[in-house]
Amino acid sequence: FITIGLPKRSTSVWDQGLKHCLLHRRLKTMRCLSCTEKYDVAGTCKECYEELNETEEELKSEIDDLRAKVAFLRFWSPLDHHYPGRPIVPGFTDVALVASSDEPSAGPAVPVPAHKALLVSRSPVFRAMLENEMEESRTGTIKIGDVSYDALRAFVNYLYTAEACLDEQLACDLLVLAEKYQVKHLKTYCEKFLVSKLNWDSSIMSYAFAHQHNAKLMLDSALSLITDNMDKLTTKAEYVDLVEKDPRLVVEIYEAYLSKQVNTAAHKDSSPGL
Repeated sequence: FITIGLPKRSTSVWDQGLKHCLLHRRLKTMRCLSCTEKYDVAGTCKECYEELNETEEELKSEIDDLRAKVAFLRFWSPLDHHYPGRPIVPGFTDVALVASSDEPSAGPAVPVPAHKALLVSRSPVFRAMLENEMEESRTGTIKIGDVSYDALRAFVNYLYTAEACLDEQLACDLLVLAEKYQVKHLKTYCEKFLVSKLNWDSSIMSYAFAHQHNAKLMLDSALSLITDNMDKLTTKAEYVDLVEKDPRLVVEIYEAYLSKQVNTAAHKDSSPGL
């Protein structure tokens, strides 16, 4: 007898066919992420797709409306219409902020124009100055020490627009002003920015700065970074300066480190299986 066999199919051909069938079956049983209805290969069902498109258009419209409102409110910011060297337009602003300096070589200060009503609404400190018979209220000039013109201008601009283009130095300057004049939203904004830039090299200086200006979020973040790297702490020049200038902060660092060690040990002891 002669046995005639069928030619064998390539294993790879069978594998490809099987994979195709399984994939097709999976697609048939997948569901829309929005409403869990079944769909084929589009990614979502028609109804949900149309609904998402409508929602997207509504959000775009809301964003456009908000931008228009911001542009309208910005119109009242004198800093959008005033530049250094140009006189303040009388009748539009009724107070000027001046960055005062103790240095004789600093030259005449450039005033930053503003509206009393705006300052009073943004800061309880400005409110106390301008509602009472203080010098600032009588003269229409508010002198602010230990601040650069650029930082003061950015501060006033934020009071009008809630916007600031920050770098690390400006964020520190604005945080100081925000604390001094109790502008809480600006202080939080600057704190979050500085925390995002925090690293080991800047941790000790940031910790001291945060402690000085009651910036709790920044202080906690810097302290956590320091206590995670205690083996490198004493090698930093900033640590030596801190020991000399403010040893109380050094004590607080070691107290925080010991507390973290105790909590870690207690957690290990309470873990199951130990």
